[in-house]
Amino acid sequence: MHEPKGLSRVHMVDISEKPVTRRVARALAKVAMNPETAKMIQEGKIPKGDVLATSQIAAIMAVKGTANLLPLCHPVPIENVKVDFTFDGSSSLVIAVEVASTSKTGLEMEALTGAAVAALCVYDMCKAVEPGMTIEQIALEYKAGGKSGEFRRA
Repeated sequence: MHEPKGLSRVHMVDISEKPVTRRVARALAKVAMNPETAKMIQEGKIPKGDVLATSQIAAIMAVKGTANLLPLCHPVPIENVKVDFTFDGSSSLVIAVEVASTSKTGLEMEALTGAAVAALCVYDMCKAVEPGMTIEQIALEYKAGGKSGEFRRA
């Protein structure tokens, strides 16, 4: 087959020979907002409803659907998803998504996708109140399991 000039070929990584191990990954996303918006979220006064509950469900759904969103991700059996929200100071919401599975491949993309979609859901739920919110950070914080071992952001 002839490949058009300028295009590179892509491929899904072959994991057929990798051992099944317990794997965990945790990612964070940060949504910066005005203190008044953060207070409205905490008090349940956002017109669309419960921001944190809706964003938690969005994160879980995103984790489970990662292989459908990212073309080269392997579908993995998701065994657990934890979503935690904390307010960092008076005006930033930190979303932590932790994913666990016993499989042949890592869960970094699932955790990152869950955190990103949860942050987007927060924005969607609150945009009528504050369209200037920003999603400032999405980052892998921790991963364990598999050949490459443990990673922890300093």
